[in-house]
Parts: sequence; C-alpha cells; structure tokens
Amino acid sequence: MNLVQLFILQLLAHMLADFYFQNDRLAAQKNTHGFRSPFLKWHILIVFLLSWGLSFQAYFIYGALVIALTHYIIDGLKVYLNRSKWLGKYAFFIDQALHLLVIVVVTMGYGLYLGINPWWEMKLSAHSLMIIFAYMVCLKPSNIFIKETLKAYEIKVPGTNDLPNAGKLIGVLERILVLTFILLGEFQAVGFLIAAKSILRFKNDDILKAEYVLIGTLISFGIAILLGTFVELL
Repeated sequence: MNLVQLFILQLLAHMLADFYFQNDRLAAQKNTHGFRSPFLKWHILIVFLLSWGLSFQAYFIYGALVIALTHYIIDGLKVYLNRSKWLGKYAFFIDQALHLLVIVVVTMGYGLYLGINPWWEMKLSAHSLMIIFAYMVCLKPSNIFIKETLKAYEIKVPGTNDLPNAGKLIGVLERILVLTFILLGEFQAVGFLIAAKSILRFKNDDILKAEYVLIGTLISFGIAILLGTFVELL
C-alpha cells in the first residue's frame, strides 16, 4: 500500500460515513442541533471505525482518532454556520472542504512521519480504488451536491407533475453511463447521451423547467466527466 491508496481509502471512509451511513432525517437533525444531537455521537463513532478499518493498519488508530475528533467539532459547529446570513447557503461546501483538508493533512502526516505498514496486503491498485470511489460518488453524494449547488444559487424547482425522485434516478443513471463511457474511451457516446436526454425531456413551451433540468444536467455530466478524468490520470 502506498500513500495514494491510503488517501483514497480515507476518502471512501468519509463518503460512506457522511453520505451512506446517515439518511436525510438524521443529517437534518445533526445540522439543526449540533453538539446536542443524539445522532452526532453515533455518527462520529462510525467515522472513527470506518477511517481506522479502511486504513488496514493498526497504528492509524491515532490518525482515525484525529479525523473523528475534528469531524465532531466541524459537525457540531455547523449549526452556527447554517444560521449565518452570508455563509449559511454555503455550509455544505465549507463543511466538506474542512473534512477533506483534515483527511489530507492526517494522511500525509501519517504516511510521511510514521510510515505505512498495513496488516493486510492491498490487492487493489490506486486506479482500481479510484474507479470504486468514482462510481460511489455518482450515486447519493452527487445528488446531494447538485441539490446544495442549486440551493446556494437560490434556484428553485419549477412546478412539475413528474414522478417523485424520478430526476434523482435519472441523474444517477446518466452519471454512471457517462463515467462508464469515459472509462471505456467511448467519448462520442457521451454527446449522444446528452442529445438523447434533451430530446426526451424538454418541450419548447416549458422554458423554466428546461432551464432547471439543463442546469442539473450540466452539473451532473460535469461531475461524471471530472471523475472519469481523475480516474484516467491514476
């Protein structure tokens, strides 16, 4: 295992804890009550266990403790950030940026000063780990990122009679397809997918909805393209 593999594993641990091991209701409770949230302590325990477990090395317990402790402080103080008139709508991005910064510092510090000595030989390369990470980002985390981006720019969903959550499912499927096409080198298929969605989703007299879907589509495709590019760089 090398430093890049350890870093990707810690990103996976963070993503699992922050996006997959908590639902919207528990996340809202944590964001509303801060340190007084009953779920926050369980969330931090999950963060610690995933961080340490996915490091595959005993001495990273100290790094996992630092990550969990700072995660507790950041999440506990996020309630005040949410109440800020100027920064409240960017709370999600600030929160995630701080978590990412901690992971970078802890991982780099551990790898450079203590050395990487896993108890289990990592069979997956950094490239393979990045592929797993990219596909996982394409699911729930991307939906939340898009929602928070639209919220930050104060873009509201226009009136619609579409099926509930249909847009989320379409977004997930299109990101998976785009990422897969990029990894296979079929770049022309990405353009075909954009054209196909445009024909199926838009009507000439539905300008507001068309603009809203276009914004979401561009962000969604952008996420998948960037992920595919990062994967190919490893």
